[in-house]
Amino acid sequence: MNRKSALALKYRDFDFEVKAVEKDGFFSGYGSVFGVVDSYREIVAPGAFAASLAARSAKGRKLPVLWQHQSDKPLGVYEVAKEDATGLYLEGRLLVDDVVQAREAHALMKAGAVTGLSIGYYVQADSYDEKERIRTLTKLQLEETSLVTFPANDAARVESVKSRIARGDALTLPEFESFLREAGFSKSQAAAIAGRGYKHLLDRSESGPAQAPDLLQALQGMRF
Repeated sequence: MNRKSALALKYRDFDFEVKAVEKDGFFSGYGSVFGVVDSYREIVAPGAFAASLAARSAKGRKLPVLWQHQSDKPLGVYEVAKEDATGLYLEGRLLVDDVVQAREAHALMKAGAVTGLSIGYYVQADSYDEKERIRTLTKLQLEETSLVTFPANDAARVESVKSRIARGDALTLPEFESFLREAGFSKSQAAAIAGRGYKHLLDRSESGPAQAPDLLQALQGMRF
């Protein structure tokens, strides 16, 4: 595993199998499921979250429920976050009596409009099977979890975006900003880079975003 992958905050999306959504904001279900090869050809191994969850518990820090990965929009907390034989089991409570966004998220969950869970984490240890071309994530530092509208938004995934770049497709400004966020830049850094640098290159390209060879060549040389 290279050093950069260990330091970059990554996001992982799941169809959140909600077991219950109660009137008081309580909900439960599984996020990460162990032993399943995902679209990244990665597997989360049993025990991957154990050390991170134990460290958080020892400090008395609850895992926050965020809205769409926005750190300034917490919706509540997870009262239970633990591993079992299936995966990462969560019991959360949305603060429906005190937070407007939490009430809205609660209504959307009950209606089935929000069915995604996305976790933010750092990779601390992994292994790679060259033959099968599968990476097994063995130790993850869990930072936050978010309720998301689209749990499988491929345009926002680093690997998908890198594939589009390799094909010679340019990105929209929001797509490039999301790309930078998942590559490890903070929200403010990504916005500054995308807004000042990338936007300038797109604007000065005579043939438009889809045909900006100088920009695409630079992006194709990026390694994460």
